[in-house]
Amino acid sequence: MQVFTPTDVAKHAANKYLSVLIAAKFARVLNEFPRDRSLHEKKLTTRALEELTHGEIDYKVVPRRRSP
Repeated sequence: MQVFTPTDVAKHAANKYLSVLIAAKFARVLNEFPRDRSLHEKKLTTRALEELTHGEIDYKVVPRRRSP
């Protein structure tokens, strides 16, 4: 099993908390696509964290709108 440290993940995001949120949302996006049901398939969260640590995920932080 591959281990991702907070410093490894935070290199491509503003901080470790944002990086975990980005990886979780990307894993949800990956879940919508059809997958190969082979025995050696990686988990979606592992795949998302790998792509984030390699700098393959582009993201944009959109501030929330506050209701009046």
